[in-house]
Amino acid sequence: MKILIVNNSVIPVKLYGGTERVIWYLGKELSKLGHHITYLVNRGSTCDFANVINIDDSIDIINQIPADIDFVHFNFAPFNIDRINKPYLITIHGNINDTNNFDINSVFVSKNHASRYSSSSFVYNGLDWSDYTKPNLTKERKYFHFLGKAAWRVKNVKGAIDVVKNSKAQSLKVLGGVRFNIKMGLRFTLSPRISFYGMVGGNKKDSLLNGSKGLIFPVRWHEPFGLAITESLYYGCPVFGTPYGSIPEIVKDDFGYCSNESAKLTDAIEDYQKYNSKDCHEYALTEFNSKKMALAYLEKYEMVLSNEKLNLVAPKLNEIQTQKFLDWK
Repeated sequence: MKILIVNNSVIPVKLYGGTERVIWYLGKELSKLGHHITYLVNRGSTCDFANVINIDDSIDIINQIPADIDFVHFNFAPFNIDRINKPYLITIHGNINDTNNFDINSVFVSKNHASRYSSSSFVYNGLDWSDYTKPNLTKERKYFHFLGKAAWRVKNVKGAIDVVKNSKAQSLKVLGGVRFNIKMGLRFTLSPRISFYGMVGGNKKDSLLNGSKGLIFPVRWHEPFGLAITESLYYGCPVFGTPYGSIPEIVKDDFGYCSNESAKLTDAIEDYQKYNSKDCHEYALTEFNSKKMALAYLEKYEMVLSNEKLNLVAPKLNEIQTQKFLDWK
């Protein structure tokens, strides 16, 4: 099958970029399975296992779909999707806080994500773990980590810092943030127990995760999926986060602890050794890999090709979120 994967970004991603990482590994796995992959993405993109077409912003995106394509996988919702004459689906990667209807062929990235839009259509994000440094699960763990775009306030790096500062002697490495940040309201962290690494990727990020006791992830929004979670689990790190969005769904009791109370997360990280690093690793390896994701999407493609709808009715947000940030105590 000739499959077109569409996203308005550059691939491959080197540092931050969850959607870009997911669509890269999706295309790679589909190619391994014998399908012919083309990416329709932004200028500057390259790929050694698929064709690449640069998006031309001056032309309707629908008119840029090659004639010989059998199936189109959008990763954003084009305004004029009703003009398409190819089988397609749309993966919704983020949270959209309005009550407009989504396309009938929408797919979400977790069960919770789908259910908040009155849907049951979802596929978990998966990664190609062979691209990651193999973890050393017997290595001594010396600190906790935060992983995410710290300047984005819903990620609540301040909360992660407070969880650690209120512990007896734990330390935190912030991956994705800096010590002094004007965007965070002149945040300046003095504590020597907190260190910052900015945006990191590749072997450096892998090495930092592999030395961590666990991920502190007190987000203040409904996390649609959370690649930071599965990447951390892969390196044997239990997850200590808030009970929002997909987090309780992915972070089952054997792999971490959820609370929106800082003091409870502080108590939980002090007891981090109750979680088995090998179990965390095996869970990520088997449940959140790119082959499993690709096979799940192929099932969705076949449904559409058989004239089945991915949703019985058009998905729609159940309830507008009026809080800018979900509760954190």
